[in-house]
Amino acid sequence: MDIGIFTAVTDEQIRPAQLARVIEERGFESLFVTEHTHIPARRETPHPELGEIPRDYYRNLDPFVSLTAAATATTRLRVGTAVALVVQRDPLLLAKEAASLDLVSEGRFELGVGAGWLREEMRNHGTDPATRMALMRERLAAVKALWTTEEAEFHGRFVDFDPVFQWPKPVQRPYPPVWIGGWGPTTFRRIIAGRDGWLTPPLPVDQLIQGLDELAEEADRAGVATPPVTVPLMDPDEATLERLRARGVRRALFGLLTITDADATLRALDQLGPLARAGGSVKQPTT
Repeated sequence: MDIGIFTAVTDEQIRPAQLARVIEERGFESLFVTEHTHIPARRETPHPELGEIPRDYYRNLDPFVSLTAAATATTRLRVGTAVALVVQRDPLLLAKEAASLDLVSEGRFELGVGAGWLREEMRNHGTDPATRMALMRERLAAVKALWTTEEAEFHGRFVDFDPVFQWPKPVQRPYPPVWIGGWGPTTFRRIIAGRDGWLTPPLPVDQLIQGLDELAEEADRAGVATPPVTVPLMDPDEATLERLRARGVRRALFGLLTITDADATLRALDQLGPLARAGGSVKQPTT
């Protein structure tokens, strides 16, 4: 099981290139970052787990800018979104940005996607919260068409364009790994139909195991192999890692709080390092 880092990259912490270098130096496999384009000043939607929206949500850098800096500062670190808010992104631009990043990183990019939860934010992008799941499905399908077809076209309810040419194509074939955020039977069926992976919510391990069982059951009904799984863990421990590894989880992402002091960030990574090496494929820090 691979072990990576999951964090928000903001203007108040060490820059993404430096962050990526120290993560790679400590042997972690990947860096996944969050996205919010903005936080509406007037809103009624609370955070689904925390109620109040944390400070780092207000100050996210654009994930593709952060990950480009991270990719050019490292040589083996895989870089990804957790998650890119597809319902707030034009699919033609998203396909271009993701393929360009895959090229710049020499095939180290992974696209985690979600429909989002902050209704006021998505409305400011012209997205109706009631149809966001259908919109995400169409936009992601359009992105895949642009990645895999020389002369791509798409005609749907929300996305519609006649034949177009778009380069670059992704380095990874047929395209970078795609991880679908969400939970439940409809999410699992979409993952299986799209041949994607599951990016779980950061939940207690018993709930995660339940979700892994449900995903495996859906895959069995469809007659296909169980999709790969990436699990964010905000409070990891050896017992949780062992249970997830025994269930065949592909990757665990250790949550790294946004810390404004660079030395404190390094200390936090150093504290996570031994647990990561005990629980996965993390290498010894480079010297």
